[in-house]
Amino acid sequence: MAVDEQKLTEFLGRFVGDLGATMAAGNIVVGHRLGLYRALATGPATPEELAERVQADPRYLAEWLRGQAAGGYVTYDEGTGRFGMTEEQAFALADPGGPVYVPGAFVLALGALRAESQITEAFRTGAGMGWHEHHGDVFTGTELFFRPGYLANLTESWLPALSGVEDKLRAGGRVADVGCGLGSSTVLLAQRFPTAAIVGSDYHETSIELARKRAAEGGVADRVSFEVASAQEFTGGGFDLVTTFDCLHDMGDPVGAARHIRAALDADGSWMIVEPFAGDTVAANLNPVGRAFYSFSSYLCVPSARSQPGGYALGAQAGEAAIREVVEAAGFTRFRRAAETPFNLVLEARP
Repeated sequence: MAVDEQKLTEFLGRFVGDLGATMAAGNIVVGHRLGLYRALATGPATPEELAERVQADPRYLAEWLRGQAAGGYVTYDEGTGRFGMTEEQAFALADPGGPVYVPGAFVLALGALRAESQITEAFRTGAGMGWHEHHGDVFTGTELFFRPGYLANLTESWLPALSGVEDKLRAGGRVADVGCGLGSSTVLLAQRFPTAAIVGSDYHETSIELARKRAAEGGVADRVSFEVASAQEFTGGGFDLVTTFDCLHDMGDPVGAARHIRAALDADGSWMIVEPFAGDTVAANLNPVGRAFYSFSSYLCVPSARSQPGGYALGAQAGEAAIREVVEAAGFTRFRRAAETPFNLVLEARP
């Protein structure tokens, strides 16, 4: 076998980058849990000075800071021996309540990877692994990962892009947030539209328990309700808006869910479908975003769908055309792309 030395060197360079990123992921989560990024964002520090701020061991922090600087997540001043953060690094790493919070993605990723042995077996057998079977970091990590995007876009650009939905909600409309997880989207909707009647549903009981806590913390516990129910079985009807945030592709029977959503909508209602950004072909998704979502999908989305009745696995890179097929199979007659971000497609379906 003839090996091109230059191509091999390029590939090994990619490998080193991936290996470093894999180990860095654990360190990013340490930074999240100990508040290291938040503490460093207040000003440059030596390992000893940062240790004082967070009450941690300086030797461990020295190694952590050096690795973070090597990866470009913090800065290093050789003259002073201090580490710091640029405005951009602090914006993305130090504010869990902000519009971007990078560490959340790594909490989710490491939580998912804890299931490696089960997922390896699923690859062999074709069996599924339910969302509820994953480590708790998957649930909290999903919230940390997706909430900033909802915070930045949901009420500012996504809802205004739908057909007359904002006016209905201001007038006291009805909303079903299906597959709501820990309720981030549900709470944001209730905070923005205080007269609307909003119900969140998810088949995972632990997530619904946490959603109720999030609603209380967000000051909307008296204006939202939650139920433990699948997308094919949530209760109520006459909804002006049904939402599914980054969850349709996790369902084993998405057509059944879509039919139930259509039946639950008002005749003039809208279904907002938020899904990971993807093209309609494999080739269109061979990029860094596609790599991330395909990798998450093999651990979370496809196993989740395979664990449910139906076994229809869209996957996290399904794309607009595949989602259109699901929507039209359920009897919806209008479907369009209403908005998009680098990470999300926002689609609107109407009866």
